[in-house]
Amino acid sequence: MTSTDAAPPTIRLLLADDHPIVRAGLRAVLEAEPDLRVVAEASSGDEAIAVALAGGIDVVLMDLQFGRRLDGPRATRAITAAGGPKVLVLTTYDTEADILDAVEAGAAGYLLKDAPVQELATAIRTAAAGRSALAPAIAHKLMDRMRIPGTALSRRESEVLALVAEGLSNQQISGRLFLSQATVKTHLVHIFGKLGVDSRTAAVAEATARGLIRR
Repeated sequence: MTSTDAAPPTIRLLLADDHPIVRAGLRAVLEAEPDLRVVAEASSGDEAIAVALAGGIDVVLMDLQFGRRLDGPRATRAITAAGGPKVLVLTTYDTEADILDAVEAGAAGYLLKDAPVQELATAIRTAAAGRSALAPAIAHKLMDRMRIPGTALSRRESEVLALVAEGLSNQQISGRLFLSQATVKTHLVHIFGKLGVDSRTAAVAEATARGLIRR
């Protein structure tokens, strides 16, 4: 066999998702690719950290939510901070807040679960090679944020508004995020200004329409 005929190196994958059916489906489609092999699975963020840092993994496919357990961005941050394998977020959420959370945590890429198999396989190979792997729609959202930074919500503003959307009062948000009520009010003033609204209800509606927070 010549060097040009050599098979590509196998990329070892960890599937981190709390839904067994999702993991089974991903395993089935990914292992049809000659250079991809699922070597481990995790059903929680804590388990994903432990398995990823034990070695023998090249890329982690990380969901964002694991019920009430450690979430995907925090697990991603722990893995990348420890010099672990590359993390590729694979989720159903495409809000700006989620994307920024994952990117700031050190994710090498961000894809949605409805992505075509070949797009996912390509993203895995790209991440394994040390390059950024963002779905086109995700990259577009980030570019929009860079073009008009004055209207983009900060991570903390997104957190505050997400809790407003859940129906929490300023006092409850203050307790949840360990902020003073005055700071919560200041964040809301900034949010209203950026979104061009004058009420909590309008802010939630506008942010949802723009894809800044989850529906």
